Amino acid sequence: METTLAPGGVAAHLLPSPRPVQLLDPDGSLAEQPTDAHHYELPSAERLLHVWRGMVIGRRLDVQSTALTKQGRLAVYPSSRGQEACQVGAVQAITERDWMFPTYRESVALFTRGVDPVEALTLLRGDAHCGYDPIAHRTAPQCTPLSTQLVHAAGAAYGEKRRGSDAVALAFIGDGATSEGDFHEALNFAAVFSAPVIFFVQNNKYAISVPLAKQSKAPALAYKGIGYGIRSEQIDGNDPAAVLAVMDAAVEHARSGNGPFLIEAHTYRMDAHTNADDASRYRTADEVSAWLAKDPLSRLQTYLTAGGHLDDAGVRDAEQEAEERAADLRDRMNAEPQVDPMSLFDHVFAERTPQQQEQRAMVQAELHAESEEQA
Repeated sequence: METTLAPGGVAAHLLPSPRPVQLLDPDGSLAEQPTDAHHYELPSAERLLHVWRGMVIGRRLDVQSTALTKQGRLAVYPSSRGQEACQVGAVQAITERDWMFPTYRESVALFTRGVDPVEALTLLRGDAHCGYDPIAHRTAPQCTPLSTQLVHAAGAAYGEKRRGSDAVALAFIGDGATSEGDFHEALNFAAVFSAPVIFFVQNNKYAISVPLAKQSKAPALAYKGIGYGIRSEQIDGNDPAAVLAVMDAAVEHARSGNGPFLIEAHTYRMDAHTNADDASRYRTADEVSAWLAKDPLSRLQTYLTAGGHLDDAGVRDAEQEAEERAADLRDRMNAEPQVDPMSLFDHVFAERTPQQQEQRAMVQAELHAESEEQA
């Protein structure tokens, strides 16, 4: 098949839309589709209702998690408020047989994936490196170092391909992490070996306190995939319909053997980087207010209500479930955790190395000595 080249010699089929794909306007009405953008079908009302309910529950659990930091039940928490469309929409577009590779900010994605919220928050409470079973959930541990999980995602996706499976991998990443070397290594590997992985960049405008303009001159982060030969797209990350529609296309692209897909979702985190951050030092209240008007949850709720797909009873039902799940999370997090220091040496290698055995014996001796002193 002959490759069509855009001006400058770039393969046209790789290029993202000139403007972020948007199917719903911020006011909840259908957006007018520009003629120079890729075409995506509006997802069904049934699927959008499922995304909306996931966002209602996810936001409530996110707010509850932030409150737990103030009660001393979590050491740190990076809120996802404002980014729910990205996380819920992306996760609902993949299946149970697919893999997910989250960063530290993907709590709502983990909740949507079906991970027990207490297990999802184990890392942020400081009890263990990961509180859930990665194999059972086909979800890697939350990754704090920037971009390192992308290399793992590319490798896992390639491994599934080698096995003859059609499973894909979904890897989340923030805007600042696209400047890390692992990002470029993962994209290059995935492209060369045609690994079925979707790189989902949540561009929330700040790498902690550093604005996007001070860390990249790319016209859009989606263009970073072009140099590696990766099909790329940019979307309005606060438009749940656009997230779901483009993710559907990305999953189909990867699952059909066409290699990786890069998505840049333009969004905004409404809260600070974490509870330890003072966001007022680097952004204005007017900026935050402007993004509040683009809230993904109210946008989709308005669209569904106007179309007769959602009524007051449906809203109350979702909010009641969200409150019940938040109360359950609060109650269980208020219980003192039972931790075993010796578990630090489990699940590191299939067989402990001599160094691990030595370290384990040292910790065991220290715990025994402490127990003798207390007795």
